[in-house]
Amino acid sequence: MRYDAQTAQAQSKTISAEAHKVLRNTYMLLAMTLAFSAVTAFFAMATNLQLNIFVFFIGAYGFMFLTHKLADSVWGLLSVFGFTGFMGLSLGPILNMYLGAGMGNVVVSAFAMTALVFFGLSAVALVTKKDFSFLGKFLLVGGLVLIAGVIANLFLGMGGLHLAISAGFVIFASALILFQTSEIIHGGETNYIRATVGLFVAIYNLFISLLSLLGMSNE
Repeated sequence: MRYDAQTAQAQSKTISAEAHKVLRNTYMLLAMTLAFSAVTAFFAMATNLQLNIFVFFIGAYGFMFLTHKLADSVWGLLSVFGFTGFMGLSLGPILNMYLGAGMGNVVVSAFAMTALVFFGLSAVALVTKKDFSFLGKFLLVGGLVLIAGVIANLFLGMGGLHLAISAGFVIFASALILFQTSEIIHGGETNYIRATVGLFVAIYNLFISLLSLLGMSNE
């Protein structure tokens, strides 16, 4: 009995150490990819680059699929920078639109709120160590509903629907931060490249959605 208790304790410490390693590597890679996407966003702003909505969907989901497929190899690192760099390029035209409309304060506010929400929710997951795996089904269904809403609004162009989608993405991104961080802590996610993609997507969607909501309220 004593042996079993010692073995369980040793295994618990090992899992905790592995989770800490994945968490550390995830945050390091996330910081680097965020910095790289900021560089590509600045490039897109400086060159006035424009991306067609269909090019965006193909590029974003193509890179995401490729990164998940290569996540267990060194090529996954190149792919994740390709994905986040592409997402930065897509952000450039959006930022130019807000800055051109004299809404620099909206961009700053959205950035500050995104950082506050990310660090706040990450702290909740890290400090409480609560298992948020139950959010998995909500994220799956919610993600499909939001994507369908985005596609539908491309043809409908309804302001009310756009507002609802933006609010929905804020909730979705917040839940994703809790879920992904919890998965790392509890050993559900052991690949830091996939974890980085999950957190990056959450931060990107959170920033874009807050930017949209603040922009509409500023009109």
